[in-house]
Amino acid sequence: MVKVKYLGLYNYRPSIPAAAIFAVIFAITTGVHIVQLARKRCWFMVVFAIGGLLECIGYIARAYSSTQYPNYTIGPMLIAYIFILVAPALLAASIYMELGRIMIMTNGSQYSLIRRTWLTKIFVVGDILSFFIQFIGAAMLAKQTASATTNGENLMKLGVLVQIIFFGLFVICAAIFHLRFSKSGGATRWATPWKKHLLAIYACSGMIFVRSIFRLAEFFQSSTGYLMQNEWVSYVFDAMLMVFVMGVLNAVHPAEVVEYIQNKAGGLELGDCDDVSS
Repeated sequence: MVKVKYLGLYNYRPSIPAAAIFAVIFAITTGVHIVQLARKRCWFMVVFAIGGLLECIGYIARAYSSTQYPNYTIGPMLIAYIFILVAPALLAASIYMELGRIMIMTNGSQYSLIRRTWLTKIFVVGDILSFFIQFIGAAMLAKQTASATTNGENLMKLGVLVQIIFFGLFVICAAIFHLRFSKSGGATRWATPWKKHLLAIYACSGMIFVRSIFRLAEFFQSSTGYLMQNEWVSYVFDAMLMVFVMGVLNAVHPAEVVEYIQNKAGGLELGDCDDVSS
């Protein structure tokens, strides 16, 4: 037990070493992403890199905030909480955008459950909605009143639930495209690395989905619940999973998809070849 709960919710003092380690890890993988997207001009991954930057800043703020125990100030706590909470929504946005580009790369837009030109827009809008609902909910904790905390928690539950629903629908759309494209014989006609990028999307989606389920379960528990009394759970089911998401896309970077599209379009920038499909 601690004298003062972190953010008035968590019954532990955040670990400084753990937060510092993850801040460094996120800084490294984000730095690699920035180099990769700049070198290959894969601009839609800028949002992903921003998500990684928020994770890094969030854990720096978490480590700093812990040094203030038991006299926490709201600023560092709120920065840590909001940035760590909403960063995965930015990671998800780039994953949504990559699926549309895989369809362009394979000339497989006709196999999408939703028209490709609408696919990214629908899921990114859902992601933005989730982002702002969670952001507003987390910001309400700054008032540090019982009613504001309750309302903030309810908004955060709603935001994560929206994220889960849209992510579930996205995975279904990706799987249907995968099955239809494979059955059409396109997998053998097109010598592109579409499958490994689609598998990377599945892996990242699965990890973000598990993380979202964890956060939803955490919000539904009271401050006396196991998830809010044991910090290690948040590192296993949030921090580590988000590191893996960033690492997977370091290893299987969407820039390769962009290069194939540009080559097919005669060297045009991706923005000029978004409609290259048949």
